[in-house]
Amino acid sequence: MTNTAAAAGRTLRTVKPGQTVTVKKLNGGGALRRRIMDMGITKGTDLYVRKVAPLGDPVEITVRGYELSIRKDDADNIVVE
Repeated sequence: MTNTAAAAGRTLRTVKPGQTVTVKKLNGGGALRRRIMDMGITKGTDLYVRKVAPLGDPVEITVRGYELSIRKDDADNIVVE
């Protein structure tokens, strides 16, 4: 985890399977931020972590009624509560 992610709070990467969290903030900018938002992950959205691959990459989540796999590097940029 990067220092900025640690300072910002808990990220999606640290959430355990079976937990539901709410997006608090999106870190990063430009194309990365736009790509995450295009997947339907925006502030206030609920995310259910379905499973995490054995080596931690990717993370499978349910967002807005559909299933999505997201890389752990991208999950590090999603601050949740």
